[in-house]
Amino acid sequence: MSKISAVIITKNEAHNIAKCLSALKAVADDILVVDSFSTDKTKAIAEENGARVIQKEWEGYAKAKNFANSKAYHDWILSVDADEILSNELIQQIQAIRLTTGTVYSLDRINNFCGQWIKHSGWYPDWKIRLFDRNEVYWVGAYVHEKLKHPVNYKIERLSGKLYHYSYATLEDHRKRIETYSQLAAEDMYANGKNASFVKMYLSPVSRFLKTLFLKRAFLDGKNGWIISRRNALLVYLKYKKLKQLETKY
Repeated sequence: MSKISAVIITKNEAHNIAKCLSALKAVADDILVVDSFSTDKTKAIAEENGARVIQKEWEGYAKAKNFANSKAYHDWILSVDADEILSNELIQQIQAIRLTTGTVYSLDRINNFCGQWIKHSGWYPDWKIRLFDRNEVYWVGAYVHEKLKHPVNYKIERLSGKLYHYSYATLEDHRKRIETYSQLAAEDMYANGKNASFVKMYLSPVSRFLKTLFLKRAFLDGKNGWIISRRNALLVYLKYKKLKQLETKY
């Protein structure tokens, strides 16, 4: 049976990392944490829970994850975030699977927003390729929304069991993430020569709100679905506002 290296990148994840690592121990022969010099106890907690830890300055999501993959002991990589936990069913599926060259494996991620599992709002289903052979598969993306690139002829196999993503514990946590993502998105758009027009800045947020609330059926997620719809609109507005600021600055 092929051995698996579990790989995680971190920055101040002391509140999440122990639970994440506890689940990974059941499926991984090697656990590597690449930490961007956390100021909390992330490094210590990871080491106490059996992970190898390498500290490295932050260079962006794709670069950080590719670096981490290169330092893993084994070619088969299980890539997870510190706020993600394998369900028992998913653990059993990974333990039983026969890893096959030419195949990548997709996990059924479900996101938790302020204590509620979100089953609509464009957040679910949320299949993510996370188990792969590093010799043929790697991360791409300069700023945000990194994704895995694999040969076009590769088969994508979906595994049963959930990958629990405890993404936003509080509304404030979500707001801070919006600020971060909107800045990264603005930098990405600026680097690709995109402009912040009046229509994009003021009409695109309205379009995103309506799309999330109705087409993505956020209303079925109740109050939090309404909040997510409004916050999605805010994210769109902020990224174009920040793009405009970059255009003015440079």
